[in-house]
Amino acid sequence: MRKTSSRLLALLSLLQTHRDWSGEELAGRLDITARTVRRDIDRLRDLGYLITTVKGPGGGYRLAAGTQLPPLLFDDDQAVALAVALRTAATGTGVAEDAERALATLRQVMPPRLRHRIDQVRVTAVPPPEAPDAARVDAQVLRELSRAVHAREELRLDHTPAHGTPTAERRRVQPHHLVTWRDRWYLVAWDLDREDWRTFRVDRIRPRTPTGPRFTPRALPGGDVAGFVTSRFRGNDGTTTDWPCRGTVVLHLPAADVAPFAQDGTVEELGPHHCRLTLGSWSWTGLATAVGHFDAAIDVVGPPELAAAFAELAVRYRRAAGGITPSRTRTPRPT
Repeated sequence: MRKTSSRLLALLSLLQTHRDWSGEELAGRLDITARTVRRDIDRLRDLGYLITTVKGPGGGYRLAAGTQLPPLLFDDDQAVALAVALRTAATGTGVAEDAERALATLRQVMPPRLRHRIDQVRVTAVPPPEAPDAARVDAQVLRELSRAVHAREELRLDHTPAHGTPTAERRRVQPHHLVTWRDRWYLVAWDLDREDWRTFRVDRIRPRTPTGPRFTPRALPGGDVAGFVTSRFRGNDGTTTDWPCRGTVVLHLPAADVAPFAQDGTVEELGPHHCRLTLGSWSWTGLATAVGHFDAAIDVVGPPELAAAFAELAVRYRRAAGGITPSRTRTPRPT
């Protein structure tokens, strides 16, 4: 039988899964008697955990929210996961320093063996490839946006566009979700002035006070925030996550050389030195450029729009070359 402290930790881990457990289920999972389950439940209650008894034919237990913070117990895997999350999740935000302090506090109270495991997890979170101050998200802004999303209150905000004039634009929005996409924070909102959905970079937002009236949330196109954001960043209207432009080519390269760099494309082996690549992009020119990253001869399978994009790029590149004869030196494949 497990030691009492280890058994309590396992019991608490089960109760934290946000479901009701019968005494028989807990006894079976922990390989103990129902009587021992009842004693362990009482021990956890003495430690400050609010565990309610569920009435019914089978009875059971449920972990509820309490009025004070009881001792926090983590198993080894949970502790390592928490350490990794604290080291990586706050990248590019103003809470990075707080996350580091939280990790230091957590490490200080851990037993030596677990502290050693965490110290072995060396993770370096690389911020977005731009000036750090430009992409840094203020923790206070995140809290204000989160509160407005939760309260369903309209927001007045100043938003600095990515390109063009550095002057901030005044916007009135109904905030719906805060999301992260490729290490950046975005606010998904309904723009009241443009009567359309918009995604705003949070590091370019300055909320104004007070907030506006409460609103009834609209349904996101497609109904799923992850799918909607993926669709928008692929140049669609939010109802489909597929690329608006998708084409197929034959590359004079082995499939094994192409597959690691095909991202979400599909690669089909046609022989030892040829493969078929199907890839998507936000435009036909962008798709042709992506295929051109592979240092190989290209045969366009279709559609005609992709061949036309290659023809347009050929004219541009020929003009840019200015009559220089191509070198026969083979350039490295993309990384």
